[in-house]
Amino acid sequence: MDTDPTMTFAVEERADPGLEIRVNFGVFAGRAATAAEIDRLAEWLLDEVGEVSIISEDRHEIDENVEAAVHQVRVEVAQDLVPDDDSGRAELVQKLVERTDHWARACIADRHVEVADL
Repeated sequence: MDTDPTMTFAVEERADPGLEIRVNFGVFAGRAATAAEIDRLAEWLLDEVGEVSIISEDRHEIDENVEAAVHQVRVEVAQDLVPDDDSGRAELVQKLVERTDHWARACIADRHVEVADL
């Protein structure tokens, strides 16, 4: 049984963008993603999709009882770049989630090493 919390996940059933992947980056890293880290993520994804939008944002969800703020990274792929068939789409989703999750974990590990070396 996997007890690790989910860091990276795909948002299903989107019309536009065709595919969205979200990374709860701030929850795990305790900081925002840097521009260099975003550039590295783009490099890791471009050979799969050719074009991608990456949004680095602070997200706030608020109601009468609770306020939550988290730094999130979103990867968006246009509908015309996502396969129409279910198996092709599932394969693309799996590849992009795996690469994005690996990227996030590498960013967090790199930063922890840098801080530990100080």
